[in-house]
Amino acid sequence: MHAAERESLILDALRLSGFISYRDLEAQLDASPATIRRDLTRLEEHGHIVRVHGGAKVAASTTVTPAEPPIHLSGRPFDQSISENLVQKQAIGRAAAALCGPGEGIMVDGGTTTLQMCPCLEGLNLQVLTNSLHIVNALLPQAGTRILLPSGTLFREQNIILAPAGEDSMPHFHAPKLFMGAAAVGPRGVMQQDVILVAAERRLIDRAEQVILMVDSSKFGSSSGAIVCRLDEVDTLITDTGISAEAADMVRQAGIDLIIAQD
Repeated sequence: MHAAERESLILDALRLSGFISYRDLEAQLDASPATIRRDLTRLEEHGHIVRVHGGAKVAASTTVTPAEPPIHLSGRPFDQSISENLVQKQAIGRAAAALCGPGEGIMVDGGTTTLQMCPCLEGLNLQVLTNSLHIVNALLPQAGTRILLPSGTLFREQNIILAPAGEDSMPHFHAPKLFMGAAAVGPRGVMQQDVILVAAERRLIDRAEQVILMVDSSKFGSSSGAIVCRLDEVDTLITDTGISAEAADMVRQAGIDLIIAQD
């Protein structure tokens, strides 16, 4: 990732809340702490930001305004993605639901693959924290399932609720398992196409004991996007039978428990 691209991502994150922490920057950018410090120095020299304890904030003179969040997220709208590889996603959803125990509290990140586990949760009487209105709608008919939502801005194309980087919008909730998807998985880690998604998923990861990644086999091999987490931060990865031998080796060598769901 070039310096100009990193600086653009930093300013995009600041546009939402006016502040971003060093921890969030390290999670979102494919760069070393030293590189991030140099980026912040350049932005400060140009008058865009002011470095403060724990991170950076918007400079008073900058044109970056936290009052106007972006209207769209990067990536394809939910309705265009939901039918892609649907059979594989349904198999992955069934395998993910099988990992849930009765009465558990879990977190389910928004996505077209995580959505497919919802029908299989009927009767488990779970407590589910999710940022996805699609998942809320899928769980509403289940009388025994308790649903929690974070606060934030609603992004209509994905029907997902996201808060700015640096803002703690989650209820006081800790869960043994987080189920999440990704735009891509490669040697550099788990990736998403939008820096706002990265910040939201990092908050979920920090509240979970186990990270369970749900991705169909088409997501392997691409290296584009902002990094959500390293591979060694993932505990279990569920995918379909189309995964290549090379991708399976990469997952296992990272110490991840690989589950291949049968169609």
